[in-house]
Amino acid sequence: MSSVLSRYLNPDVLSQIADRSIDPRGLVVGNLAGAHKSPLSGFAVEFAGHREYVPGDDPKHVDWRVYFSRDKYFVKQYELETNFVCHLIVDISASMRYGEGQQQKMLYASQMATALAYSIIKQSDKVSFATFDTQIRGALTPSNALHQVTRITQHLDEIEPLEKTRISDSLSDLAARIGRREIVMLFTDFFGDLDGLESTLQRLRYDQHEVVLFHVLHHDERSFDFDEMTKFVGLEVDEILMAQPDDVRRGYLDALQKFTTQLEEIALRNRCEFVPVDTSRSMSELLADYINQRG
Repeated sequence: MSSVLSRYLNPDVLSQIADRSIDPRGLVVGNLAGAHKSPLSGFAVEFAGHREYVPGDDPKHVDWRVYFSRDKYFVKQYELETNFVCHLIVDISASMRYGEGQQQKMLYASQMATALAYSIIKQSDKVSFATFDTQIRGALTPSNALHQVTRITQHLDEIEPLEKTRISDSLSDLAARIGRREIVMLFTDFFGDLDGLESTLQRLRYDQHEVVLFHVLHHDERSFDFDEMTKFVGLEVDEILMAQPDDVRRGYLDALQKFTTQLEEIALRNRCEFVPVDTSRSMSELLADYINQRG
């Protein structure tokens, strides 16, 4: 069990983010008292303002100072604080197999998600976890128990990325299962139908979720630093190409730039946060920078 945890939880990464809180950018709805502002108002926690008294209000909340100055009844209102739920969704399709060791895309994305899950649970907020390729392959319901991290790592250790990617279908399935005003973090290379992705993001935003898109690519995919005759093997298509990198580099980089620009524009149009991830970068630095930027 400890070996599985250590595969996905790096102590150096955790030490970098341990003292940083991950807060929602907007109001959240939860079912436990916590540290984040709720869109619901009530009579607890932090003073927010006044409203006019209406029959049925508890007289103990009447502000008598305001009554004596204005000769009208007003009650004090307070903002509730609540927990938030963060849904972590990891692409386990075949294209995520690219890379070796700690720079493999799926391992890097899994470690990022697990570290964020641990950090969020430590601050008493809830995490759900799901994996997908052509469909949802596993889904853990929200929990703020630390054992949730163990369940996440056990699931990750049992999967094998073999299938193609269908982001929109899988994300639509998940969107139907979750509530409103929560946080959705998606870890994927986004190789697939971007038009279908946009319609699903629109649904998530309509439900007032905060959506974060982690665009996970290997450094090879970003830079195409190959310098000799290379065999390119399709991970999600049954194709093999032998080529001199110089012959295809310009075309590949242009296509990648067009794809990335389209993805960034979709994120911008739908007010989703877009986070580029290069698996050659130190994960502790990347996560620390990301959490600081959120703050």
